[in-house]
Formats: sequence, structure tokens, C-alpha cells
Amino acid sequence: MEQSYEEVLAELSELQSQELSIIRLSEPISVSNPPDLPKRTSDVSSDAFENPSPASLAADLSHYKELFSKLRFSYLEQVTKEKFLRAIVGDPPQIIEHQENVELEAQLVAIKADLKVQKEEVAGIVEELEARGRELSRRYENVSLHTTQLSTLPAEISSLQDTLITLRAQQIKPSANPELSLPLPATLDLLSSRQSELNQLNQQLKTLQNALPRKMRELEMLERELKPLEMQKAGTVAAAKEARRRKEEGERGVGDELELKGRWYRGVETGLTELLGES
Repeated sequence: MEQSYEEVLAELSELQSQELSIIRLSEPISVSNPPDLPKRTSDVSSDAFENPSPASLAADLSHYKELFSKLRFSYLEQVTKEKFLRAIVGDPPQIIEHQENVELEAQLVAIKADLKVQKEEVAGIVEELEARGRELSRRYENVSLHTTQLSTLPAEISSLQDTLITLRAQQIKPSANPELSLPLPATLDLLSSRQSELNQLNQQLKTLQNALPRKMRELEMLERELKPLEMQKAGTVAAAKEARRRKEEGERGVGDELELKGRWYRGVETGLTELLGES
């Protein structure tokens, strides 16, 4: 059975209400009934202890490592002095032979080697825990973010529903054009078809634009060839008009007289040319 939104949000809120702290998580493991802890006297911030963060935990770890190193040195020094004094003032005095020192040194080498192995194992476990802690922190932040988003979803959904109702109320009546009332898949198909046609037209337009300079040159050449033809046409039209005028004048009797004068002048010109040519 699926959980409702309210149930999921309530469970997440309940989980987030539980404060997560590495120090507090370790208390049930270390002490079943922890007594009242005394006030800390170290120089590490108490606020970092109450509200730990990766930076504050790293600072605490560095501080305690340095502190434990100093305490270890002081402890070894004090214990060595006490053993030496007890050996001297004891009755009878405790005398250590060289062979015993050699045996103890051999045991110490074996113990150090075992301790080194254990330290390496602990270092590996610490690295694994650090990686797992970072992963858990990242997941916790994601859950917190998603919870915040989930808490705002009802208001957003309600606002969208109100907007949808308003838009439906303000919706314009359906158009007589069936293409404006298509469902989304058919609209997308139609849009794809129109886009394909537009691409083809753009390609044709590009081809025509590329051919435009050549056509312009051809047009200029044709215009140059057309000018003599236009002049010839104008001359022909003028000659036709003149011939028509002469014809009209000939019909009135004037054309014949002019034609006779023309023939007489042409005969005179021919005679003078022959005379001048012979002389």
C-alpha cells in the first residue's frame, strides 16, 4: 500500500527531529549509563563539542593526538624512573643482567611489530569510517534538501491548480482551424512537418541568393544588347510613321508631287555626277 504525502513527510520530520551526533551516538556503546560528565578543561571549544562539525572534529583529533603523545612520553618517563628507583632501593636490590635486556629487547621488537600491524589496521578502519561518514553526510544533506522541497510541494501544487483553474476559465473559445485544436503529439508532428518545409524553403532561398549575382550580370548584358535594338526599333517606328505620313499626303495629291521632285533631283544628281566624273 502506497504511503500518502502526509505520512512520508511525518516520518521524515520525525527522523530529522532526532539529533545526530557522533559523540552522542558513541555513548550507548562506550557507557551503558553514562555519569554526569565533568566540565572539560581542555582548550578545545565547548561549542564544537556540543555541535560538532567536520572542521571541529578534525581540530579535536589533532589536539588529542598531540596531547596523548605528550602524556605517553611523560608516562613512560615516570614509569621508567619508578622502576629504576625500586630496583636500586629494593631489598635485595634488583640487578638486571645483560641477557635479560637482550631478551626484553627481542620481546619489545615483536611487540612493536604487532603494534605496528594493529595501527595499520586501525588506520584502514579509520579511513573507511571517514569515507562512510562523508557519504552518510552527503546522503543526509540530500535527504534534508528533498524534505524541504517536499514540504513546499503542497503549496506549489495548490498554487498551480488555482492557476490552471484560472487559465481554463480564461481560455479562448476553440478556433475554427482544426490545426489549432490538435493534441500535443499531433501538434509536434505538424510542427516538425512545417519546420521541414521551412528548412526546404530556406535552402531554396539560399540557392537563389547564391545565383542572384550571376543573374544580375546576365541582366546587365541583356540590357546592353537591348539598347541597340531599342534604338533600331525607334528608328523603325519613326520610318513607319514617316511612311504613313507620306502615304496620307499622297492620298491628298501632295505625295505625288514630292515624288516627282525627288525623281527630278535624283536624275539631276546622276547627270552631274557623270559629267564631273568624265571631266
